[in-house]
Amino acid sequence: MSPPTGRDTQRSALYAAEAMVLSLFESAQPTVELAGTSITLPPEGRFGSVESVRAYVDRVLARPSVRERFPRADLPVAVRARRGDRSAHYESAPSPVIAVPESAEGRWALRELVVLHEVSHHLTEPGVVPHGPEFATTLVDLVTDVLGPEAGFVYRVILTDSGIALS
Repeated sequence: MSPPTGRDTQRSALYAAEAMVLSLFESAQPTVELAGTSITLPPEGRFGSVESVRAYVDRVLARPSVRERFPRADLPVAVRARRGDRSAHYESAPSPVIAVPESAEGRWALRELVVLHEVSHHLTEPGVVPHGPEFATTLVDLVTDVLGPEAGFVYRVILTDSGIALS
């Protein structure tokens, strides 16, 4: 696998934009006003264990629409517990792995949108900037496919309003 080309200049901005998305999904109201449009947010899955994340990732990668859109969906990815509680992450080498914290303090990461972020890393072609335009587009497309057009709209509006470039 070739190393990424270019610097990961969108990382901080992308994480900040995703924090806004997560807070919208955490709001008590299922309907939000965004870009002059009233959107009813779909429910977001929460996971009780690393094993349930693993089963979810397998189901996402097995979706015919995901397999058709993303060639890397055919490449299996392992899911494991991660030490620490500050982040989830994706490892591409030596073989693909998504790591999620499972401690009480890390349970914030056992949610569908965080897992879809990590799956997006897996589906993005190797050699690109980790949070660059190709990744951001993959994330929006995957969220749209899995959670629906409303969730995809929320991601697209918030990312672009935050200055995140899409491919």
